[in-house]
Amino acid sequence: MRLILSAMAVVALTACSPEAEAPPPVEPPAQALELGGIPLDQPLRALGTEPFWGVDITSDALVYSGVDRPEQRATHDGVELMGTVASWRGTTADGAPIDLILMATECSDGMSDRTYPLTARLEVGGETLNGCAATVSAIMSAGESGLVVDAPVGATTDAAS
Repeated sequence: MRLILSAMAVVALTACSPEAEAPPPVEPPAQALELGGIPLDQPLRALGTEPFWGVDITSDALVYSGVDRPEQRATHDGVELMGTVASWRGTTADGAPIDLILMATECSDGMSDRTYPLTARLEVGGETLNGCAATVSAIMSAGESGLVVDAPVGATTDAAS
């Protein structure tokens, strides 16, 4: 009888105690998207010559400009990364498609002594343009020649330091 009373007491206590909440599921950390070691979550720029053109790639838009051409802004849904190729597809306000592909191969723009880490191909307005790409910060800080890359974290460009 004591055994039955003890069992009933345990059941009664269990029924009155709050249920233990399961811990929330642990989400794996988001992996940074990279192409050839270049972070794709940073502002990027693709550019080319003959004719001169450029595309700024932001988190939600492709902004195309060229010599004697009006600037065109196209929204996009993000990057599609497949191996050594990243692509963005956008549509301008007037419905024109803009497709940009970056490839993880070094590139020379053909007019300077710079070497970019990515090769670019742009399709806009029925035209296919070829060029190079890198992060905006690398392009803005690059010299007139050499590899166009971001300086390592903590590095300075000042020769006196």
